[in-house]
Amino acid sequence: MKYNFKITGFGYYLPPNIETSEQLSEKINKSSNWILSRTGVKERRVSDIDVDKMGAIAAREAIGNKRKPDLIINASGVPKQTIPDTSVFIQKELGYSGIPSFSVHSTCLSFITALNVAGSLIHSKAYNNILIVSSDRGTRGRNFKEPESASILGDASAAIYLESTVDKSGLIDFDMSSWPEGADLTEVRGGGTNLHPQDPQTQDRDNLFSMNGPKVFKYTLPKVYKMISEVLKRNNITQNDIDLLIPHQASGKAVTAYSKYGGFSEDKVANIISTTGNCVAVSLPLALAMALKERRISKNNRIFLVGTGAGLSIACALIRL
Repeated sequence: MKYNFKITGFGYYLPPNIETSEQLSEKINKSSNWILSRTGVKERRVSDIDVDKMGAIAAREAIGNKRKPDLIINASGVPKQTIPDTSVFIQKELGYSGIPSFSVHSTCLSFITALNVAGSLIHSKAYNNILIVSSDRGTRGRNFKEPESASILGDASAAIYLESTVDKSGLIDFDMSSWPEGADLTEVRGGGTNLHPQDPQTQDRDNLFSMNGPKVFKYTLPKVYKMISEVLKRNNITQNDIDLLIPHQASGKAVTAYSKYGGFSEDKVANIISTTGNCVAVSLPLALAMALKERRISKNNRIFLVGTGAGLSIACALIRL
């Protein structure tokens, strides 16, 4: 199903506090060279404000002087709190009231899936203007006893404002697959009904981020490229027809793999991880917003969004600006 919409606003927020890998090395007892070789991250941002305030900063930039959105979708990896939904806190920070709001959650793939949901809602004429906000504080959940996963995370927010349109802009194709046998490769085990804070067996580490990056990479690599090939084939295009591939910034190795193994030229792959880290669900819309701001992409360009997420899941969205 193709959904017509246009991106009429975008914004992002990078917290001013920069943590270099040299500074982080003291916390994880690893050298900065070790961090760079394992993750590709030279520095990341660490936020002093929470996700609702971060998200609102990006959202205000995306909205600009346009009318308030008909719907707000929070597309983040980790919520502000378990209940209520983070989207209402973002709406409160924006000074709105009465706007329907909810979350679309698929960990690092939340923005891609939210884009598909928003496109379907605009297509059905349920809403004309939708604000998608992604905001994550990955550094809050770092386990310094797991140096590789702890050194990869960063904080940021990004927002995209969508409007209905009659032109060819919008979602051309979408695909997603999940393999629950990989669920234990990327986890925050606590915080829900499993390992509840009141359970005596719950430990501090259960509320911190845990990931086996090398296993995730090995497991998903062939599956990602199979999905990319299938989407390109059914749309009668090749890698050369894509103006910019925007991958989830999972790691330096994961991002460069798209040019090394996937047939995309290096200059057509968005790569921001060295200065932002893996910003969980924000990585994809952040790279998109930065590319738009830098005018790296423009009207009628084909953009391929793709990534992996805990679950274990992969998803992609082919869009035309």
